[in-house]
Amino acid sequence: MAKLVAPHGGKGLVCALLHGSELAAEKDKAAKLKKVQVSARAKGDLIMMGIGGFSPLSGFMTKADWKGVCEKMQMADGTFWPVPITLDISKADADAIKVGEEIALERNGEIMATMKVTEKFEMTDADKRFESEKVFKGKGEDSADDKFWKVAMEDHPGVQMVMAQKEVNIAGPVRVMSQGAYPVEYKGVYLTPAETRAMFEERGWANVAALQLRNPMHRSHEYLAKIAIEVCDGVLIHSLIGNLKPGDIPAEVRVKAIETLCDHHFVKDNVIQAGYPLDMRYAGPREGLLHATFRQNYGVNNMLIGRDHAGVGDFYGLFEAQEIFDTIPKTGDAGKDLQCKPMKIDWTFYCSKCDGMASLRTCPHDKASRVILSGTKLRKALSEGAAVPDHFGREEVLVLLREYYQGLTTKVEVKMQKAASGAAM
Repeated sequence: MAKLVAPHGGKGLVCALLHGSELAAEKDKAAKLKKVQVSARAKGDLIMMGIGGFSPLSGFMTKADWKGVCEKMQMADGTFWPVPITLDISKADADAIKVGEEIALERNGEIMATMKVTEKFEMTDADKRFESEKVFKGKGEDSADDKFWKVAMEDHPGVQMVMAQKEVNIAGPVRVMSQGAYPVEYKGVYLTPAETRAMFEERGWANVAALQLRNPMHRSHEYLAKIAIEVCDGVLIHSLIGNLKPGDIPAEVRVKAIETLCDHHFVKDNVIQAGYPLDMRYAGPREGLLHATFRQNYGVNNMLIGRDHAGVGDFYGLFEAQEIFDTIPKTGDAGKDLQCKPMKIDWTFYCSKCDGMASLRTCPHDKASRVILSGTKLRKALSEGAAVPDHFGREEVLVLLREYYQGLTTKVEVKMQKAASGAAM
């Protein structure tokens, strides 16, 4: 039987999560350690390091790793990694911590992990701007040199998060003690890399594709998944269940919507729905690479990449997240290089003249015949109580989404970018 792709990094699944007596002993020790409060983003990163989703990472990055990842998408040892995984703390906290000291990392009253601090490095505004430009700046019109900083500070949540980081990063290995509420709140959907790998092997899958979601599935997502099912053993519909920006649909609603679609419109033996615990970073093409990197740890060797993958506003070219895969560094070491490959799919839509779903590669008809599909466009219509065009989504799913929006007491404005509106077609 063909084997699943090996975890990234050449070390197998690197899991920092403790169990049993080791966990109990660490909890006792952590209660006596100096406590540092961490962000929601860091909590998700810790859980991913705990379950092996961020293999080969065993802790937060050093300055050399951070700089290498920003500049050339490689850690100091040459291992591919596209987005910094760092832990920011205040200068006051940093001054109170010595290199070599163990600390406890806490989020909302729960100690998530212990960490041995091996390095502290300052993050000046210039450093934050360097990270923002290297990781978040793209080829779209909002990334032009004369526009990027003005527009990004107003409209790019990823850049805003980087610039709002505290003054010091600390690096070092972690020992993770909690997966948060995910195993209970999303039981059966929240799956670890070891669990998805076991499921793939049980089904005899070796050639597996992943569909990244931060929105409920519309017809374009469904079409992408079904293209992959035709040419792969199966598809992992893998949705983010961490934090999103205001105006995005919450995870519990998205999970229910995806489950409804899978129940009614997919052959169940060929698809698995799962969730992962990260916060969205909104890093556009670099985030597409991150999606492929940690999906490799889940046993996936094909990452579906469509139009404007993980895009924000008009900061990125429509297919920049596909093109970036052709430019990533390679060492020739299979363990250090990315093995999960992109499945590049053109802009997809419903065409009335084709009488079905199509793409720019298959549809010869004019724009007037096409229903342009995007998660942003769907959220905007639903948030404003507007009609959703025919063939945009499955009715079973739209019923759930209308119910959610009708129950909102506070409306959040959803901004349209060219990619979502179809203006760039």
